[in-house]
Amino acid sequence: MLKIDGFDDAIIGPALVWKGNQRVDLLVYDGEEMRSILMLRDGMDSEEAREYIAFNIEDAYMGEDTPIIVWREDEWRLDE
Repeated sequence: MLKIDGFDDAIIGPALVWKGNQRVDLLVYDGEEMRSILMLRDGMDSEEAREYIAFNIEDAYMGEDTPIIVWREDEWRLDE
């Protein structure tokens, strides 16, 4: 399973998904926890951290093993 560097504390656990005819284990991350990590570790505000995740992590395709990010309450996307 591929990991996103620097966000081990945001791992929720594995997900078993189907990719074509094959079952693949993917890591699942809590997006809000990732945002908190960026705010505490890198001094970003909430919006900066969300934008960082959107452009640098969510938009990065890492092949079939690309991890999943779950947003339980994503206020940033509510307006869209």
